[in-house]
Amino acid sequence: MAIKLKHSLGRLINYKWVTSNVPFFLYLSVLAILYIANGHIADKTVREINSTANQLKELQYEYKTVKSDLMYKSREEEMIKAAAPLGLKVTAEPPVHIADEQKINDNNN
Repeated sequence: MAIKLKHSLGRLINYKWVTSNVPFFLYLSVLAILYIANGHIADKTVREINSTANQLKELQYEYKTVKSDLMYKSREEEMIKAAAPLGLKVTAEPPVHIADEQKINDNNN
């Protein structure tokens, strides 16, 4: 039985058949290489997407931290503390409006 199977395979796969199907084997080889390359490219793209997502999360955390710090430092009490070393103080008097007489005269005419 084994001899019969070997003999029938020998008839199917002979030199002429192999040489006539070389282009098809090359085509299959190219398809296999493209399939493997596509898998590697897909893995690389997924890694890049994950890396970008992690960077985005870090930037969002940094933005929220900086925004919170800015909101804290822009409070009136913090502004007064920051201006004190410069010799600036909050006055109790309201600001005085200085008017330009020429503009007043031009507006009245």
